[in-house]
Amino acid sequence: MRVKVDDMVKVISGSDKGVTGKVLRVDHQSGKIVVEGVNKVFKHVRRSQKNPQGGRLSKEMPINASKVMIVCPKTNKPTRTGIRVAKDGSKERYAKSSGALLSVIAPAKKKQA
Repeated sequence: MRVKVDDMVKVISGSDKGVTGKVLRVDHQSGKIVVEGVNKVFKHVRRSQKNPQGGRLSKEMPINASKVMIVCPKTNKPTRTGIRVAKDGSKERYAKSSGALLSVIAPAKKKQA
């Protein structure tokens, strides 16, 4: 899964199609992610000391990671991602449409003598 926390993603299918938001959580085991403002549901809560009013709380629920695409920081359009090795030897994620750098995955390794 090439989606990480704090990535900007755009939903490409489902009831929230077209919505852009930031990734809050990633669950690699189930292949699901939680995106800010996407797939909101109401959770009914009893009165308690923590929540004296009670009522309905709105919260985001996980969606499948295959339903989102990362937004390119250069063009602000959804794009596929790739992994490449930079000239200094570090691995980095990049946007395939524009070639813009998304993040560094692994630092450069020391050369063995």
